[in-house]
Amino acid sequence: MSTIAGIGSAPVSYGVFGGADTSHLAVQPSELLAAMAAAGYTGSELGPPGFFGDPEQTAAAFAAAGMTVVGAYVPLHLSASDDQLAADLEAMRHTLDELAACGNADALAILADEGDDELIRHPFRAADDRSRGMSPEQWDLAAERVDAAVELARSFGVGTSFHPHFATYVEKPWEIEELLRRTQVDLCLDTGHFHLGGADPIEWLRRWAHRINHVHLKDVRQQVLDDARRRRDEDFEAWWESLCVPLGRGDVDVDGFVAALTEVDYAGWIVIEQDRGPATASAWDGIAKDQRANREWLAARLAS
Repeated sequence: MSTIAGIGSAPVSYGVFGGADTSHLAVQPSELLAAMAAAGYTGSELGPPGFFGDPEQTAAAFAAAGMTVVGAYVPLHLSASDDQLAADLEAMRHTLDELAACGNADALAILADEGDDELIRHPFRAADDRSRGMSPEQWDLAAERVDAAVELARSFGVGTSFHPHFATYVEKPWEIEELLRRTQVDLCLDTGHFHLGGADPIEWLRRWAHRINHVHLKDVRQQVLDDARRRRDEDFEAWWESLCVPLGRGDVDVDGFVAALTEVDYAGWIVIEQDRGPATASAWDGIAKDQRANREWLAARLAS
C-alpha cells in the first residue's frame, strides 16, 4: 500500500478554469466540491482565484464538503518586466491568503512560468532547441524571481512547488534541470506536461524524487500534439482538451509511473488532472463520470 497523503482533484478536471465568474457553468463551487467528495476524492486544488469566495468562505466551503485544500496554481511571468512580476506577486498574496485560511499546513503554492506572448503564439519547440529559451541573463533573473516567490509563500507559512508547463520557458528537460540547479524550489511533476516536453516522467521521478513534493497525474494523446504541429495549428487552447484523456487511455505510462511512486516512497498528494472544456450542462454528466473513473483507476493501482 502506498504512503501517499491522498488522492486529490482539481477544478480544471471538472471544466472549471479561468476567472471566478461561474455564470456560464452548470456547476457552482459548493456543487463542484460535493461532486468531488462523492467520487471519493479527499482533497482538491483551489482553481481560479476567488472561485470559492474570499479566504474565509473558501475555508468554510471545503470544510462543509469534508475536503482538504492541497494547493493552488500561481502564475509567474519569469521573463517579463518588473511591473508584470510585481503584479504576479500581488495576485499571489491573495492566493496565499486563501491557502493559509484553509488550515492545511501542507498545502502548496504551485508556481509556474507563464512564458510570453511570442511563445504563446508559437508554442512548438523541439526538446533540444535552445534558440528560443531564456538567455543566461534571463535565467539569472528568473531564479531570483522564483526565490522571491518562495520567500513570499514562506512568510505566509505556505510551502511551494514548481510546475513545468507546456508553452512556457520551463518546459523542456534542460530547462527543468536549469531551474533545479539554480534554485532550491521543489518540483511538481505533471506526467502529461513532462511527456509533452520530452521528459520521461518515470525517469525524472526516480532521479529527482528528493525534490518532488507534488504530483499531477495526467494522461495525454501524443498524436493530438503531433497533428497540431503538422498542420501548424498553434492555437493550443483549441485542441488542448482533446489532448487530455482519462487515465490509461493516452500515451503516458501512467501504470508504470504509479508503480514507481511506491518504489521511491512518495508521500505527497497525487492530484488527478484531466484538463476539460467548460462544465456546461450538456458536458457535466460525462465530466463527472470520467473523474469518478479516474479516481477508481488510481485507487485500484495503489491498493495492489
